[in-house]
Amino acid sequence: MAEPETDVLIVGGGPVGLAARALLERWGVRTVLVEKRRELSPFPRSRLVNVRSMEIFRQLGIAEEVAERAFGARYGRVRFRDTLHADDFATAAMVGIHEPIAESPVIGVVTSQDRLEPTLLAAAETPVWFGAELVDLSEQADAVVARLIDHRSGEEIRLSAHYVLAADGANSTVRRQLGIGTVGPGALLDVTTVVFDADLDQWCAEQPAGVYFTAHGSFLPLYPEGGWAWFGPTPEDVAGADWAGIVSNALGSAADTRPEVLRVQHWVMNAFVAERFHHGRILLAGDAVHAVPIVGGLGMNTGIGDVHNLCWKLAGVLHGWAGPGLLDTYEAEREPVAQQTLRRAVANTRLMVEVQSRRQERADATEAELPWSEEYFAQLGLVLGVGYRSAAVLGGDDIRREPGTGYVPTAEPGYRVPHLWLGRNRSTLDVTRERFALLTADPDGWAPHTAVSCPLTVEALPAEHLDLCGLGAHGALLVRPDGHVGARWSGPPPDRAAVPRALAALTGSLGGP
Repeated sequence: MAEPETDVLIVGGGPVGLAARALLERWGVRTVLVEKRRELSPFPRSRLVNVRSMEIFRQLGIAEEVAERAFGARYGRVRFRDTLHADDFATAAMVGIHEPIAESPVIGVVTSQDRLEPTLLAAAETPVWFGAELVDLSEQADAVVARLIDHRSGEEIRLSAHYVLAADGANSTVRRQLGIGTVGPGALLDVTTVVFDADLDQWCAEQPAGVYFTAHGSFLPLYPEGGWAWFGPTPEDVAGADWAGIVSNALGSAADTRPEVLRVQHWVMNAFVAERFHHGRILLAGDAVHAVPIVGGLGMNTGIGDVHNLCWKLAGVLHGWAGPGLLDTYEAEREPVAQQTLRRAVANTRLMVEVQSRRQERADATEAELPWSEEYFAQLGLVLGVGYRSAAVLGGDDIRREPGTGYVPTAEPGYRVPHLWLGRNRSTLDVTRERFALLTADPDGWAPHTAVSCPLTVEALPAEHLDLCGLGAHGALLVRPDGHVGARWSGPPPDRAAVPRALAALTGSLGGP
């Protein structure tokens, strides 16, 4: 057949698909994104953009815009109450959200998905086809042919691509067509979200929060300018439910507020990880490959981490400086992260339901429900501390350590390179972008003496950072484009071909010495 019309077909126009489009454009990869909806989602669903996602957005040049459209710093907290009108019986900070941390050059934010998506859409110029629904995929030897229906015109469109990146949600059409099963608890809860208007300033203005958990469901401010949502278990009698009354009950009898219900949405809180992350030239990301309960705000962020891991690998294969086997490391690296994230989110969800049930049974209880409320958003270990073990990591131990709630920076191969300042507003996390980086206090000694096929920069590492990185005066770190350490030498280069050889090994290319 003729040369495919695009390099990568992205299926799904949510935050994960849009992030993949922006990342691939910066690598010079041709993409077409198709989204069955006629426009971006108008719903303020996913809200928490954690510090790792903001680091990725910093690389894309959009972190400041995302922050400008987000809530203020006072909202970086969760509060636990019996009703919204009641006093806190516990409260917890969202670590790394709206509060600087030494471990990162950026700050996570509470925002809304309908404000995030336009920023991501504007971050790239490659084609986006709204109202185009994927109905079939046919994989061939060197391409994938997609059959699409244009809902605006009713026409059928065929498009061929070297690869397909499916970010089409928990009910992924692509995953089902490939016959890929899932593992995990499955459906955890039937949930209802009620979007409503009400004047709640008298109970919330002085004690703002990104989320208020109550014994009768949870409240979320939707925008800095106003608007609210309540979510909780779906009642048995959905047809006869008095949604305004249900929300009023959660507000508290003393509130004397009748909310104006604007929209009601029923959904299932799923919890699973796909059995496979790719099939030939078709790769899955985001909710299509792992449905993570919303409790803890981990789902969207994990999906953005997926495509940050995957896009440089796709670029390497398409541009010829990496072998096709590099794509196998995507599942090897991200599947354990998905499983770890799922376990944490499921535990948080079950604890939330347990605490809510106990508070309903003991309305006069005064003791705080600890320790879970203290550790609820203490997730830096999972956000910044995951380690990869695959053929794209050279050295390091073979033990997969479950990240804890805390984060201890390490430059061990497989882990995100520690954030260290290299100069004014320039971090070790800024030097990779669309290239590999060699960080060393001895740039002249490590400059490659033979050509390397993949993009590489050699960066001077200040001597005061050597100990934290586990390096001697002449050692070096080879950092991958996704910010994870690919190789580490504590001392001088063993020979002049050390760097080209390492790059060839971790990219699976055939041209290395």
